[in-house]
Amino acid sequence: MASESNSSTGLRDRLPRRLVQLFVGLALYGASMALMIEAALGLDPWDVFHQGLAERTGLSFGTIVIIVGAAVLLLWIPLRQKPGIGTVSNIVLIGLGVDLTLALLPTPSALAVRITFLVLGIVLNGVAGGLYIGARLGPGPRDGLMTGWVARRPGRSIRLTRTVIELSVLGVGVLLGGTVGVGTIAYALLIGPLNHVFIPLFTVRPTADRIPATALPDPAA
Repeated sequence: MASESNSSTGLRDRLPRRLVQLFVGLALYGASMALMIEAALGLDPWDVFHQGLAERTGLSFGTIVIIVGAAVLLLWIPLRQKPGIGTVSNIVLIGLGVDLTLALLPTPSALAVRITFLVLGIVLNGVAGGLYIGARLGPGPRDGLMTGWVARRPGRSIRLTRTVIELSVLGVGVLLGGTVGVGTIAYALLIGPLNHVFIPLFTVRPTADRIPATALPDPAA
């Protein structure tokens, strides 16, 4: 219990850095989405859904991201999930970030430029995810939905749950007219390895002077 208390205190000491990392990560996440949209080579499942809704309603992509995020957050209530500042910020800042970046980016016609946008978008998405998740200020509404559902059903696979949710969202998005293509496949193949690299890299840890020596891992282990 003492080590957990020291860990929490150490994280509070690093709150300014965590907030900056959170906000930068969310802004870059929105930018990464805009790059993939402008590439027009296929989007990740949730963005296929967002794009389909945007085309059907006439609302901006970012506005749809905000509306869907807020709606998903409501589904946390029966799951007894508690949002953090990162959760609420996720809903608003990603939507604003994607709309702002779309307003600034050109729409390329050359295939080479579109491929470049796609690759940059996927890599930036991995970096941005590592930043905002690593800030440890609350999961995004979609991630919280997945983990909350698993917590209510002990023994259920997180991977299976995520796959079912994302395939369902992808299917609805396709029916609504969202873009599926090589980018969808590339994202599915690359985002896992990118998260594996960037989430540990950017995860904020408690300040060392708040952690007793007995709580630190044995380097010889």
